[in-house]
Amino acid sequence: MSLTAAIANGAIALLVAPMFDGVARKVRAIIHSRKGPPIIQPYIDILKLLGKEDLRCTPSAIFRLAPAAALASFLVVALLTPIIGPGAKTGVSGDMVTWLYFLTLGAAAIILMAAASGNPFAEAGAAREIMMILTVEPIVVAALIAAAIKAGSLRLTDIAAWNLVHGPSVSTACAGIAFLLALQATWGKLPFDIAEAESEVIEGPLMEQSGPNLALLKLALLTRQLVFAFLLVQVFVPWPALSPWPLAVAAALGKVLILFVLSAVVEAVSPRLRIDQSMNIMGRVLFVALAALAFAVIGV
Repeated sequence: MSLTAAIANGAIALLVAPMFDGVARKVRAIIHSRKGPPIIQPYIDILKLLGKEDLRCTPSAIFRLAPAAALASFLVVALLTPIIGPGAKTGVSGDMVTWLYFLTLGAAAIILMAAASGNPFAEAGAAREIMMILTVEPIVVAALIAAAIKAGSLRLTDIAAWNLVHGPSVSTACAGIAFLLALQATWGKLPFDIAEAESEVIEGPLMEQSGPNLALLKLALLTRQLVFAFLLVQVFVPWPALSPWPLAVAAALGKVLILFVLSAVVEAVSPRLRIDQSMNIMGRVLFVALAALAFAVIGV
């Protein structure tokens, strides 16, 4: 794996993720006929939290260290995601299994942190987070396996490069559609923000955190959102092939921006779903992902 590409991926994820959240907040405000906060507001919030006092409801080491572990895990996921682009000479050669492992590790850190807090609202949010993971991650896994079968490789850059050269197929198109339909749930946005529902469980797993640890958690979750978006556009929609790599990154950022705007529109006009409604919808999306997997196995 290229060290240059890994550093570039991590830097892009950390520096750009809050900006896209700021854009999404501005779009929601426009739809609601409000002025809304400035686009740089997420940066301001994170910097302000870093300067606040770190108040803890428990002496548990898990509660104290989990935010840093979650951010570190999602940063590793960012390093393995082909953010720079499938055609770049410095492309990262992270494989799908490692990507999924660290993605789940970061989510597990947040769940354990909520359980260690002892707060019933945080524990309820953790339980909802587990249910969402069990519902959504099979869709992501099935979509990636379908793409990997077509490319004949578990490396994300190889999968993206194969799609770039050979164009879309029935299986990769179905896999990309399933991934897109599950994207709002992977981001934890309305109508799927069940784990952090402010009006029900008051931010759920994040409730008892404050100060620098809350800043790390916010940055970790924003990084996870950006990673999912980049995986979708770089692996399933890698066209057109552009060089040099800064131009390719700019094009990918444009596609990611479109995803965040669409997500903000959906979030602004959608009510929150119950957990059973969410699982029912994701079950239908899983059927699309499994269809993509079946198509890939038979070679279409």
